[in-house]
Parts: sequence; C-alpha cells; structure tokens
Amino acid sequence: MSHSPAAFPAARLRRTRQSSPIRGLVRENTLSVDDLIWPVFVRDGEGVEEPVASMPGVVRRSVDKIVEAAREAADLGIPAICLFPYTDPALKTADCAEAWNPDNLSNRATRAIKSAVPEIAVMTDVALDPYNINGHDGFVRDGEILNDETVEALVKQAMSQADAGADIIGPSDMMDGRIGAIRAALEGAGHADVMILSYAAKYASAFYGPFRDAVGASGALKGDKSTYQMDPGNSDEALRLVGRDLDEGADMVMVKPGMPYLDICCRVKEHFGVPTYAYQVSGEYAMIAGAAQNGWIDGDKAMMESLLCFKRAGCDGILTYFAPQVARKLAKQ
Repeated sequence: MSHSPAAFPAARLRRTRQSSPIRGLVRENTLSVDDLIWPVFVRDGEGVEEPVASMPGVVRRSVDKIVEAAREAADLGIPAICLFPYTDPALKTADCAEAWNPDNLSNRATRAIKSAVPEIAVMTDVALDPYNINGHDGFVRDGEILNDETVEALVKQAMSQADAGADIIGPSDMMDGRIGAIRAALEGAGHADVMILSYAAKYASAFYGPFRDAVGASGALKGDKSTYQMDPGNSDEALRLVGRDLDEGADMVMVKPGMPYLDICCRVKEHFGVPTYAYQVSGEYAMIAGAAQNGWIDGDKAMMESLLCFKRAGCDGILTYFAPQVARKLAKQ
C-alpha cells in the first residue's frame, strides 16, 4: 500500500538521492550476472569468428570457438548460453529435416559445450526458420504457414536437442499447441528435467532485422510472420498466450522484443508471478552499439541502464548480446 509523503519541507525527496551510498540503500531494483543469458551464433568450420555486419561486436563462431565462448561465460558467472545456428544454405529445404539432424550445428555445439563446460546451462532455439528454404518458422504450403504439421516437426527438433544435452528448450515459433506437444514428448522420452522457456509473447517486430542477417534467414524469407507472431498493438492477447503456455507445461516465459514491450513484461509478471524473461533483440542491441560506436551515446551507461529497466519491469532475467560486457562491468563494481 503506497503512502503519500509529508508536505515540503518535512519531506525533501532529494534527501535519499544525495550521495551514491544513500542511493544504493534505497535502490529498488538491481542487475546481477545471474540475470543474464547470452545468445550466440554458431556456424560451420573451425577456428572461425566471423563478424555480423549489422551487430557491432557480435560474431558467428565455429563450434570450437563456441566452446571457448561458453568457458568465458562460465568464468564470468553467466548462468546460461543460448545457441542459434547459421545453417549452410545448401542444407535448407522445404521439409526442414536438418532441424532434427542429431549432428546439426546446434546439437554439435550443445554436446561440445556440455562436455567441456558442464557447469553452464545450454539453451536451444526451437523453430524451423534457420533450416527452412522459405525462411519461415513453420512449414509453408501455398503461402500459408501450417500449424499442426509444424508442431510435429518442432517436437522432433526439440527431442534432438534434449538428446544432445540441452538444459533449456526455447520454442520461438509461436505455433499453437507446441508447448503441450513438446512437454508430452519430453516426459515420454525420459527428459522430465529439461526445462521449457517459451517465447510466449513474441511480437511481429521490425527489431529482428539484424538477427535474421546473423542466422542467414533474411534473404530466404517470403512475406512476413504476422499470421503467427503477435500484433504489436495487442496487450491482453499476450496474457492469454502466456497463460496457455503455462497450462501446457512451460516452466518459464519470455516477452520478445524487450524494451519496446516493457509494459508486457510488467503485466505478465504481475498477473502470473512466474519466472519471466525478456529478449533484448538484435535491433535493440544494434541501436545501442551503433550509436555508441558513433559517439552519440555513452555505450556502457546505456547498456547498463537498458538492462536495469528490464528488472524494474519485473523480469527475472534478460537474453542480451551484451552479456559478457555486462558481466565484466558488474565484476568491477
């Protein structure tokens, strides 16, 4: 229950802002390394670190370099790393069969990380777009994104990731019914402890552009994703989607993108009180990193402020490409 302060001068609200120690004492939200999940891009080859032009400071790494990145993350105290594959265009097909190949990039990287750096949690992405010649998260027939047939494929993909040792499965496809189907399959195959972090409220956003460059999906995409990703004008719908995914067996939920949707983060956390995450997506990262690179903003301060805002909105954690920089900065504080 809130209380109105006494009248001035009995109440001088600047008293609690007068020095850094005092501001620290009354700070309502803080950011820690435990709040971070680091998304990384994996590609084929060996010894490769290939810059992503639209994401300053971000690279695509070969599996051996992904293992090095996982070791760096674990040493910094980052609890989880999230894998996104840059698939050879020759392996992209209409049936997306590479998505559940036990030896695809994502699964090879997962096994390598869990072997070399077992203490870090590995999160994987469940969606067909990195493997789809059409660039969509689901199967396409006559221009329509098929729901139920896609869910069957997503289950196979999720199972291959669990078999490879993934700790957290991240369905990002926004098909109806996929959480229940994946949870049932995991239970049936002895993967009861594998967690699902559902991209429950994922919006059809313009902020994903650099990510699609990073995974090589931009050129393949025909049309847009507005028949399965959420309308940016909707808020109540997000609560219905989150509620459904929790009912179907999601352990944690995500709002995506992040900063333009802090109101959704807040509503989800207040309404459900469950572990709630946000993805500070590629466009958000690129705007901060690009402006900092040009000297237009203080990059470190903007980075830290942006992530603290997620905590203030109720998030328990954030997927952010800034994770290693943030962890190093927090360690110095």
